[in-house]
Amino acid sequence: MLFTGYLFAACAASAQIINNKNTLPDIGVVGADTLSIEEELTIGKAIFAQLRGQGGVLYDPVVQEYIQSLGNKLVIQADNTKYPFTFFVINNPTINAMAFFGGHVGTHTGLIYTAQNEAELASVLAHEIAHVTQRHIVRRMQAAERNSPLQIASMIGGAILLMASPEAGIAAITAGNAGAIQSNINYTRSYEKEADRIGIRILADSGFDPFAASAFFGRMLESKRWSSQAPAFLQTHPLSQDRVAEARNRAENLPKLSNPDSPMFAYVKARIQARYMYTASHNITYYLEQLNRSTAIDDTHLQYGLAIAYMRNKQADKALPILKELLSDDRENLAFIDALADVYIELDQYSNALSMLAPLASTQAHNEIITLNYANVLIKAGQTTDAIELLKDYLMVVPESVLGHQLISDAYAASKQPMLMHQANAELYQLLSVYGKAIDELQFAYNYAENYLTKQRIRARINQLRETQLALSER
Repeated sequence: MLFTGYLFAACAASAQIINNKNTLPDIGVVGADTLSIEEELTIGKAIFAQLRGQGGVLYDPVVQEYIQSLGNKLVIQADNTKYPFTFFVINNPTINAMAFFGGHVGTHTGLIYTAQNEAELASVLAHEIAHVTQRHIVRRMQAAERNSPLQIASMIGGAILLMASPEAGIAAITAGNAGAIQSNINYTRSYEKEADRIGIRILADSGFDPFAASAFFGRMLESKRWSSQAPAFLQTHPLSQDRVAEARNRAENLPKLSNPDSPMFAYVKARIQARYMYTASHNITYYLEQLNRSTAIDDTHLQYGLAIAYMRNKQADKALPILKELLSDDRENLAFIDALADVYIELDQYSNALSMLAPLASTQAHNEIITLNYANVLIKAGQTTDAIELLKDYLMVVPESVLGHQLISDAYAASKQPMLMHQANAELYQLLSVYGKAIDELQFAYNYAENYLTKQRIRARINQLRETQLALSER
């Protein structure tokens, strides 16, 4: 729903409102002469790299795996999916979400924390998926005839950055052409209603309560009544009582579902609060009080939250018995495994961590949580050769893993392989869209290269990055 507020303020121009709102466009044709699927993918990848470089993306394997899994469950039920979707989380306590070129869908930690159930969170993701499948940004660009597609794409990138990093976003919008900024709220609402209609259908087809969308929207509107400042969600997603009522009416015509939340929803919410919100001492007090009052049959999410809060407060010794007990009852729970691995590292109990992770690594190859934790422990334990082989294999499959590149750089540094360390750093910087530093790292690597072929390969990579940097600057 970044297709309102900041986004349309960045790329707006006069447009004709679609008269027949019940007729969906042929998505394979609409916008093709403005931006091809290939161009959309390229621009989306570049914007996401900028977003990573500004520190907006949360690198938390547990949270990331959950949001990608939930998103994938919804995408399966969507039509007109032209490419794989990338779901990600921004560490921001405000309640907001976004979608942009190339199937990128992001949500703030504050929105996940605020969602009262998994269906509410899924309703927001489904809405964003609908914006992408309907190519709303591209269609908006097509309507803005007075601006070039790449100029508008530049301003859209600035609007996206604005949601994660205000200073960076404003700078990008200014560079894109601040004079072109204006808004057209009526056109925005037509897209929002279309995304509501399609998103609620995706939600129901995925097995979630279709009333969750109207419930979440309604609660956001209610919060606006009692606050002097509207939630960020409403600033970028214009809502009205009519739109909430329409969402409720659509749900009336869909199957009534009441599937329970997945256990991971509660664990991720607890993790977000304990690790990224408030203070560690506040969270310890909160979870202790909640556990004392709890009469629920299953309060494992509260215990997990308390353990994470202890870890954040540098009290790994108190987290250890909690996590060991949790894992003894649920040995395949990746949230517990991840947290216990961190505790073992903090307490220098590397052998315990390796004993826990090694069998899992052999049966769950390329699982982000298992692989990255196992590699981290191997490095800490001085087994850098094994860590490097593990990470090289993982990065072949997941080449855009920021944490993977960080870890392999650490492993090369620990094993005194400076050339490979600098090359790993270069790949990390290019993922963050920091091409100057990436090229610097490759030049350092070049100085350590001992044979002609290696030097040539490094030179070729430098030239490739320079060409990419130039191409992006020209956009």
